[in-house]
Amino acid sequence: MNKSDLRKIYLQKRQSLPRSQWASKSNSIVEHLKASELVRSSKTILSYCSFRQEPDLSELLTLPKVWGLPRCVDSSLSWHVASDLRSGKFGIQEPDPDSLQIDVSEVDLMLVPCVMCDRRGYRLGYGGGFYDRLFSQPEWQEKTAIGILFDFALVDEFSIDPWDQPLSMICTESGFI
Repeated sequence: MNKSDLRKIYLQKRQSLPRSQWASKSNSIVEHLKASELVRSSKTILSYCSFRQEPDLSELLTLPKVWGLPRCVDSSLSWHVASDLRSGKFGIQEPDPDSLQIDVSEVDLMLVPCVMCDRRGYRLGYGGGFYDRLFSQPEWQEKTAIGILFDFALVDEFSIDPWDQPLSMICTESGFI
């Protein structure tokens, strides 16, 4: 199956989750992350704002860390301190363009949204290539990146392209992989 078909299938599965299940599964992911030494020891963490029923990690933003959220700028992601959120280019909540930008050298950990992912750490997103372009840059390649998704969106393997970049690990409502 091609990526476009997989994306449609898994987005539909995610968006058909009853709100109560979505909230419960999101809460389980948050609890696994809060218990993680990676999160506890990190000072600056990049995350995302839930969109189209992605796992909701907003509770994590109350932890005493520097939290960064992405802004879509042309074909790149620009990371800013999580504040003064507004609707961005794709209708996703993002920080004000004038908010403090986060330098890559400060980043300890990234929490990355996935439409689906395989056990090797390859993710399927919305198809814009924003994260693959980011992870292909040398300064981002050594950053620990955790893919965030629900169990049903984790598969053994799917076909990848040469530009696809694997994540360091995965976290679902069942725990870390």
